[in-house]
Amino acid sequence: MIEKDKFKKPNNSLEFELIGKNIVPVVPDNMFIKCKKCNATILAQDFKASNCVCPYCGDHYRISARNRIALVSDYCSFSEFDIDLISKNILEFPEYDEKLEKAKRESGEKEGVITGVCKIGGNETAIFAMEPSFMMGSMGAIVGEKITRLFEYATVNKLPVTGFTVSGGARMQEGMYSLMQMAKTSGAVKLHSEAGLLYVAVLTDPTTGGVTASFAMEADIILSEPNATVGFAGARVIEQTTRQKLPPSFQTSEFVLTKGFIDNIVNRNDLKSELTKLLSLHNTEEII
Repeated sequence: MIEKDKFKKPNNSLEFELIGKNIVPVVPDNMFIKCKKCNATILAQDFKASNCVCPYCGDHYRISARNRIALVSDYCSFSEFDIDLISKNILEFPEYDEKLEKAKRESGEKEGVITGVCKIGGNETAIFAMEPSFMMGSMGAIVGEKITRLFEYATVNKLPVTGFTVSGGARMQEGMYSLMQMAKTSGAVKLHSEAGLLYVAVLTDPTTGGVTASFAMEADIILSEPNATVGFAGARVIEQTTRQKLPPSFQTSEFVLTKGFIDNIVNRNDLKSELTKLLSLHNTEEII
């Protein structure tokens, strides 16, 4: 005897949800992403495959420092430096300890920059990448110290430096200790340059404040991702000071390119090939 519900199609919880007598389609929350710029709906796996670049309008979303390094470095070639250097509340600034702990939880990192060495297209390079999820990559004493140490290592070992910047500026919670990093990192960049070594900076959204006023803009070659914010003071501050209305594109990478502030704008998915070309051209070991 055939059972009553033998051939009845079972309910699929991934497709339908029974609400009263109505059958309502259910789409998982993380299956699609809506672009903030063009409002296009993007399949999450396609968005991830494009390295968080909208396939429709080309808008570049922020990614972590480790993802940036993985994007451009050769497989398993990255070796990290100064892993245990962490910021301390040396001025006993109110609630700074809590903010540091929150930044560590949100970013999964101990500090606002990752430094080390890797190979890009077979070319060995010192590399740093600032972490947007750690207090927006703001520069404190440890961020400056790690970047300075990296340039000093690169100078001694005759390596080029490749750097990814993203920052809201210096950390006010560290006062003068933070501002001093502008001079300290600039001195290390200068010594690296005097040794005849290459420094390539890639500006990402946003690169502002004391980072822009120091090592971000001191590179031999300055690249940027599309539509990144690049500047020192904020647009509103400049408008209030000059009492002039600024153009909508002000402080975008496209705007500063026309002013000669940067050398080129490169799509994120083309960065590895561009960096490989630049590093290979300046690799003195390959010159006959």
